[in-house]
Amino acid sequence: MTLSPVQWSCRRHLARQILALPLPSAPSTGRSCFSSPSRPSSSSSSSSSSSSSSSAASSWRNINNNLATMAKGMAARPHSIISSSVETQSRPLQSKRFVPTTSQTSSSTSASSSSSPSSSAPPIDYSSLPHSSPEVQELVHKHAIQPQTSASLQTLMKTGRGEFLHKMSDRILPSHNEKGNHTNGTNGNTSNSNNNNANDNASEATPLVLLQVAGFLRHELPIRLAHRIQDLSRVPLLAQMPSVQQVKDLYTTSFLEILSTTPKVISTFDEERNFARVLEHIYERHGSVLVQMARGAFELRAAIREGALLPGDDDGCEGEGSKLPAVEEGELKAGRDAVEFELMESTHAFLDRFYISRIGIRVLIGQYLSLRQPPVESYVGIICSRTSPYEIVKRAIDDAAFMCTRKYGDAPEVIITGRLDMTFPYVPTHLHYIMLELLKNSMRATVEYHGIDADYPPIKVVIADGSDNEDVIIKVSDEGGGIPRSNMKRIWSYLFTTADPEIQEGMVAFNENVDHSIDSPLAGLGYGLPISRSYARYFGGDLSIMSMEGYGTDCFVYLTRLGNTREPLPI
Repeated sequence: MTLSPVQWSCRRHLARQILALPLPSAPSTGRSCFSSPSRPSSSSSSSSSSSSSSSAASSWRNINNNLATMAKGMAARPHSIISSSVETQSRPLQSKRFVPTTSQTSSSTSASSSSSPSSSAPPIDYSSLPHSSPEVQELVHKHAIQPQTSASLQTLMKTGRGEFLHKMSDRILPSHNEKGNHTNGTNGNTSNSNNNNANDNASEATPLVLLQVAGFLRHELPIRLAHRIQDLSRVPLLAQMPSVQQVKDLYTTSFLEILSTTPKVISTFDEERNFARVLEHIYERHGSVLVQMARGAFELRAAIREGALLPGDDDGCEGEGSKLPAVEEGELKAGRDAVEFELMESTHAFLDRFYISRIGIRVLIGQYLSLRQPPVESYVGIICSRTSPYEIVKRAIDDAAFMCTRKYGDAPEVIITGRLDMTFPYVPTHLHYIMLELLKNSMRATVEYHGIDADYPPIKVVIADGSDNEDVIIKVSDEGGGIPRSNMKRIWSYLFTTADPEIQEGMVAFNENVDHSIDSPLAGLGYGLPISRSYARYFGGDLSIMSMEGYGTDCFVYLTRLGNTREPLPI
């Protein structure tokens, strides 16, 4: 009988398995198979011999048939048979499995629990290291290569209500005694998650919710800060501005502070409280970043205006930041800032990434810190489940009118129409910032186009919404003379402003620790519109402007109704 290679492999494999098995013991004598049996009579011996030989032949024929059938059935995948045979040979000791005793199991469990991250050694203190040291740079790079985790408005609300507590890992849950001190809060949270549609007011965060959110932020914030630190180091030209370098130092300080003062896994309520104190300091420390970055843009604008930089050197550059280029006297190109400065694509792309990321970081920290405060009706952290666009627009009108009257002595009337009764989940401060920026621009344009003490045409605000609408849409229309078509692209530039240079210089000298304030002038550093668009886009909306030169401008704000769009996290 001729066997194929597959059959030979199967046969060798089966033979090895047969040889590896212990031989059966004798049926009745109690002797081993290798013991010498008592000599039978010659007749019985011959008959026994013939019967055993025929039985053996029959057995081997059955084995051959089985092997042939096995080979045919597995001929399509001989590699799996051979590899399993090789694996069996290469791991001879695995046939004996070690089964630990009860004492050994308990000791190994206690050892693993003692070495778990929740009870690990205190965090390493990196704060004493210079920011430019190789250790810090390696630490930043280690976190910057990790992916960021985006969140949506609905995710933030559900997390604040405790609807994701079932996803908490057992290894970060507090001990039984510690949880017992907060049993009533946990039970209340369960009822809230079951009835949040019926009662939006029940939004108090329990200690377990705070522990869950703190754990996520401890993992996520160093990654996001590391991404921005590397981005601040690589942006061409702008990276060399003193104000931008200060922002980079600020981000590095916060990055090292989180790693140095908080454990990698926050597993106790004391660790959560300490983590909250760290984030409070970081939130306050980063309050002036918006103005600092605008100051950096002002410094870059001044450097180009004075001829120290060539704007064209920045176009399309994606490499590491380098020193300011040395330019000969005859090669200075003063005056190009009016045309080319606003069109520096890599700088604009960087600022878009930076501001979107900054909004995300402040939303996450602000949401967590707000959850630790006493509950406010209809709020889950900083998110209002019943945000009224009408109420937000009214407050923005009052603020814009105050600013316009302070500057010009008067302000145009604003008329609101449309769905004045509708509400939807959103962050009210974001919407207020957007509407304040649009309304103060419309008021300023209207007053300057028609002149002081003129009979100003009203500014019109329309709020549109329907049950089948994808978005809540707010339109702001004015008759302020419109925007020239050549300037339409520049209005989205962080580096473009129509304000007087004296006002710009006064603004960069003013260090305000809030993102926006009615104390600022009507026109300042030139980042109002692009920042407003970033706020709108952060939760899946948008901001667009259509203008008719010589007549007026229409601005459209799009806000998602469902809030299920994730953050557009920059890389």
